[in-house]
Amino acid sequence: MGGFMLGPRLASLAAAALLACQLVAHAQTPSNPVPLAQQPRTTAGIPGFQPTPEEAADAFMTHQRYQAAIEAYKKAPLGSPSVWNKMGIAYQMMYNLGDAARCYRASLKIDPKNARVLNNLATLYDSQKDYRSAEQMYRKAIRIEPKSALVLKNFGTNQLAQHRYKKGWELYQSAIAIDPVIFQDHGTPRVNNPSSVQERGAMNYYMARGCVRAGQSDCAIEYLRMAMNEGFITPKKIADDAEFSSLRDLPAFKQLLAAQNTP
Repeated sequence: MGGFMLGPRLASLAAAALLACQLVAHAQTPSNPVPLAQQPRTTAGIPGFQPTPEEAADAFMTHQRYQAAIEAYKKAPLGSPSVWNKMGIAYQMMYNLGDAARCYRASLKIDPKNARVLNNLATLYDSQKDYRSAEQMYRKAIRIEPKSALVLKNFGTNQLAQHRYKKGWELYQSAIAIDPVIFQDHGTPRVNNPSSVQERGAMNYYMARGCVRAGQSDCAIEYLRMAMNEGFITPKKIADDAEFSSLRDLPAFKQLLAAQNTP
């Protein structure tokens, strides 16, 4: 089965919201969602071959033509939980949260133990700041797939949004232990959720710690820049934080602290 993974773009995180949670359709293996850019090419365009509605819709999704994808998914067999899930993603990418929720629930009605769909429904609740409902979905998903780095990461962000920083950081560490590059930018569309400056600062700070643990220094420095810009932490506290000791000799890290200390 093919799959999509929709995640945050690091380059525009300064304007992004707290819960730019990743969405997934179906994956090739239970714990390894496949980024959209790594999917096999569709058979559309091969002489004499007519793609199925789902294949056509998947092709539209690769080009972010979400409305066209929805119309194509509607022509696919609607007994498929995968079709309902992917149609929900298309709706959510268009900020049509009501229809997105309807599609995710239709998918779960067919396959109630699908951790991917539970994750996606959770991100929808997060985008509406209904963190408790989102938490319930994440917990169900983790019971089904306890080794899903994606769900653990999203659940960690959910906990940070509720100011449960210790729990959020623990979940981030669990996600990194399973997938060291889970914080890496996948270069795909994101779902934004406006939030307070304090919450964004907290998320960016703990994302920076996650990047350091994963050995992604550039990523960590960029998240630290945003955490400081949002007033969550000061340059002095970062300089004194042993968590970032591996960054201290990097020119970019020194420049960051120097710039922040400039009146």
